[in-house]
Amino acid sequence: MADQTHVLFVEDDDVIREATQLALERDGFAVTAMPDGLSGLEAFRANRPDIALLDVMVPGLDGVSLCRRIRDESTVPVIMLSARADSIDVVLGLEAGADDYVTKPFDGAVLVARIRAVLRRFGHASGGDRTAEETAAPAAGGGLLTFGELEIDTEGMEVRKAGEHVALTPTEMRLLLEFSSAPGTVLSRDKLLERVWDYGWGGDTRVVDVHVQRLRTKIGQDRIETVRGFGYKLKA
Repeated sequence: MADQTHVLFVEDDDVIREATQLALERDGFAVTAMPDGLSGLEAFRANRPDIALLDVMVPGLDGVSLCRRIRDESTVPVIMLSARADSIDVVLGLEAGADDYVTKPFDGAVLVARIRAVLRRFGHASGGDRTAEETAAPAAGGGLLTFGELEIDTEGMEVRKAGEHVALTPTEMRLLLEFSSAPGTVLSRDKLLERVWDYGWGGDTRVVDVHVQRLRTKIGQDRIETVRGFGYKLKA
């Protein structure tokens, strides 16, 4: 298991859980599969997986609450699984700290592709894949960038606001790096999906909107502007 990417998979449907576990293991992942949120939390704390797949509707401790508990303790990537693409649970999961979501029923190849895309962003890639730092947008001039009271150390991957450290998840950090690489330039949601989430296909722009809102709460609500009909930009 030490040489494999370790996936925590929490799903209460026995058929889906077993079939998905087998499919992931065939693709070379080590999988710990749990039927409910409480056992999933215990498994997370005991095993510290590389990524967590959490179904929204699981007993004991639902997937959204489990995501919050995990995010309180770790920046490990989290993908939520939801039965409905238009469900409020999708937004709640993203607001709880999830990095992406996949709608059920899902194709095994699509799920694996999404997992690998997230892992590349988080620096868990192997072989010829680049790490998250290598794929992140280069900040102009490198080093320390300053936007008002916001400071971004692009080499140390640290952010401070008014001198205080700001804790960002890797996805939030990548999003901020994209904005800071072109301050004052409007970046569309589709472009951010491509650059930050590594989507080579159309994705749900709610992922971008929720992450921008989460980032705003940490670095300042007025630091990232919404340009209606086009996207977002960082105040220069």
